[in-house]
Amino acid sequence: MHLELENKVIVITGGAKGIGAAISRACGQEGAIPVIVDRDEEAGRKIEQELTGTSRRCTWIGADLTQQDGARHAVLAVLQKYDRIDGLVNNAGVNDRVGLEHGSPAEYLASLERNLLHYYAMAHFCLPLLKKSRGPIVNISSKTAVTGQGGTSGYASAKGAILALTREWAAELLGYGIRVNAIVPAEVMTPLYRQWLSSFPNPDEKLKHIVAKIPLGARMTEPEEIAGAAVFLLSAKAAHITGQHWYVDGGYVHLDRALT
Repeated sequence: MHLELENKVIVITGGAKGIGAAISRACGQEGAIPVIVDRDEEAGRKIEQELTGTSRRCTWIGADLTQQDGARHAVLAVLQKYDRIDGLVNNAGVNDRVGLEHGSPAEYLASLERNLLHYYAMAHFCLPLLKKSRGPIVNISSKTAVTGQGGTSGYASAKGAILALTREWAAELLGYGIRVNAIVPAEVMTPLYRQWLSSFPNPDEKLKHIVAKIPLGARMTEPEEIAGAAVFLLSAKAAHITGQHWYVDGGYVHLDRALT
């Protein structure tokens, strides 16, 4: 399927690792120009070199999006280099385990800064350029937004707000032809997920327990499967899809638990 993404400038936050890196690679494979906004310089330089080394164009922009001016500076850097933005993927964030019982109001606010506020800031500062290109927005959420998890109030509420903002922005931006959709992953095998697994006495046993609850194939979702959905939603093939929450989770959230 020809997705018509050649030479499109796609900004991807947190695009140097995990799901974000998979989306960056998928955009590059489709001929787009991934612009990776990530504060991890080592990872950012590595994927920039990887993608440019395969005759694809790619730019890493170092930015700490938890800082007030991080998003504005990142967008200005994109504008200076490319003078346009054809799509935005809001992805950066981390399940930081800031809970209700074991947490504080200050820690909760910091969690929102890590996981939510920069979604708004990036969309806000990209908007003038997206209006010119009629470029779409794809927001990466999480199953915790609808299932809860326990002990992660900050992350769960941020991801829930992302689903709400997806619908709100889809409504607000209709007149500009800007589509806004969200992807809702569940259990995805990323470096951060492997790190979390390693915190258990028997990581293999913990993983076996988790995948037994995933209906389709009893396996983890791969980052590349999230990336496939993202590039489709960014493409012209999704021209009449907006305000949607796409679950890429092997049926984890919605299928009957009796199936597992």
